[in-house]
Amino acid sequence: MTRIKFSPLSILGTASLCAVLAVLVPGVGGAQTTEKKGTTPYVTHFIFRPIMSIDIPGLGTATNLEAVGTTQNMKGEKMFDKMSARCAALSVASGEKKYIDGACVLADSDGDKIFSTFDTRDVDKSQPEMKCGTHIITGGTGKYKGITGSEPFACVMMPALAGPGDYTAMDIPHNTAWEIK
Repeated sequence: MTRIKFSPLSILGTASLCAVLAVLVPGVGGAQTTEKKGTTPYVTHFIFRPIMSIDIPGLGTATNLEAVGTTQNMKGEKMFDKMSARCAALSVASGEKKYIDGACVLADSDGDKIFSTFDTRDVDKSQPEMKCGTHIITGGTGKYKGITGSEPFACVMMPALAGPGDYTAMDIPHNTAWEIK
């Protein structure tokens, strides 16, 4: 019976080789690559919480809102899937004018983030089913650094939440065209 002896140097050498391969060879060691461009349909499942409101009877209302939720990629792909979402918004209702403007951050499980602004007055007429507004992706961190894009979206009201309070639920489907430069 032959015995194989391992010296500390051979174990160290093997560990070093594995570390080098993990850095140089994509896919080794669980490394993930992100596409640089794409079109992604996804839905954000939001809960909206009013934070503060100014109401002038007969003239109008302005309400600060916080929206939190999670995303779901509708094609089952990784991009824009299972991300946490948090938005700050201002809802204005004054006479015939009714709109919501704001900004959102999506974060993935690695902590990398995508930042966008949105405007419900900016509707993409080429996508009539996305008639609620448009997000503009303005940047990101980590694997999303340099991301830009446009996200026309729809607004689908969900049933009222149980219990007291002014919280509302809404699904927001997006058709996102994005690019990382």
